[in-house]
Amino acid sequence: MATLIELQAYKGRLERAVYSGSRRLRDQNGEEIEFRSQSELKSALAALDREISNLSQPSPQAVRFNTSKGL
Repeated sequence: MATLIELQAYKGRLERAVYSGSRRLRDQNGEEIEFRSQSELKSALAALDREISNLSQPSPQAVRFNTSKGL
């Protein structure tokens, strides 16, 4: 699983590819990735945004239950 910092760095590379009109980018391992279209690249960016958002939200530290006896 990638860290939040790694995902944010990858997001930056994806954004540069989208804004430059390129469909290719190099990942952190040096491997080149070629997307079939700009829309596929934008979909990958949207999925990455969701993952970053999920990792950025703090996890609940406690859960409180309120119960009552209904008579």
